[in-house]
Amino acid sequence: MGESMKVGIIGLGKISGQYLATLSSRDDVEIVAVADLDAVRAEEVAARTGATALSVDGLIAADGIDAVLNLTVPEAHADICARAIAAGKHVFVEKPLALTVADGAELVRSAEAAGVLLGCAPDTVLGSGVQSARAAIDRGDIGTPVAASAVWAAPGHELWHPSPAFYYQSGAGPLFDMGPYYLTALVSILGPVARVFGHTSRSERERMVATGPHAGRAVPVGVDTHVTAVLEHASGVVSTVTMSFEVWATRMAGIEVYGTSGTVAVPDPNRFFDAVEIFTAESGEWASLDHCAGHREGGRGLGLIDMGEALREGREHRVSGELALHVLEIMESILEAGRGRRVVELTTTTRRPDPIPHLPPPRT
Repeated sequence: MGESMKVGIIGLGKISGQYLATLSSRDDVEIVAVADLDAVRAEEVAARTGATALSVDGLIAADGIDAVLNLTVPEAHADICARAIAAGKHVFVEKPLALTVADGAELVRSAEAAGVLLGCAPDTVLGSGVQSARAAIDRGDIGTPVAASAVWAAPGHELWHPSPAFYYQSGAGPLFDMGPYYLTALVSILGPVARVFGHTSRSERERMVATGPHAGRAVPVGVDTHVTAVLEHASGVVSTVTMSFEVWATRMAGIEVYGTSGTVAVPDPNRFFDAVEIFTAESGEWASLDHCAGHREGGRGLGLIDMGEALREGREHRVSGELALHVLEIMESILEAGRGRRVVELTTTTRRPDPIPHLPPPRT
């Protein structure tokens, strides 16, 4: 791969706009091809970006593409990744890595055997918010970490999304939709998880689309909509996690890490740049911390950029397939533990990703 990583994008739905905004500002990434099941959409994006519109099969087979950015629906993640890996291309995929740990593990094995890199969202952990919180914890600002809590809760996506049905089917729900942001942040900050206990449930509340052309249509619910778990990290730190589509209001949202001499409030892991707050036994009050690590600018796509830099520098990339597989097993194990009301031992682990120093704005 040369100085500029040549990228083909498969899947041009709503999230692709955020990736395009980040990647188009770089001189070390070149979007050379795009593909979507909607050929008209692909042609429109190609016209805006200067890329070539191809079929999905054509893009996977095309020469001159270093990496495939897979932004398809979750059900297609494993298939598209596997085909791109078999074609000798590096891959970065939206979360989750796959719908099952078995499929995710096969992708990791295939990428290693093919000598290509596999990365997976979320890459929000590379932003200055989570990275600065991690830096404060690593340098001992709150003493030794003891525990953490992570809460994301809302009444349901049907209240704002015009086509919310997929959020209530396999591969989604509050855990698979929002869990990767929180779990990836927890693993990045506190290290891998060794075992989990979980509880899952769903209410009998009828879900109705509230906006758009399908307003008033019932939404079938095929997943549990309230998930609570206890995670024991390999370090001994214990995290409690709640992900829910059943909560109308809460004052407990977010991540907090509790240490022997203070608490760090980690910014929203679905965002890149929110403020970090700290309370110490010495100060006796909350204070904001200056951002001191991570990317100061950018957005979705930073993980793909980090992958390209890792290839050029001969280092490990940070939001790897190994990390995503571990997060996927945490989620799958939470559901398994919830069904059986038992503790589940994890079979995967991951290295804690390298921290990021405070980086300047991207090259343009």
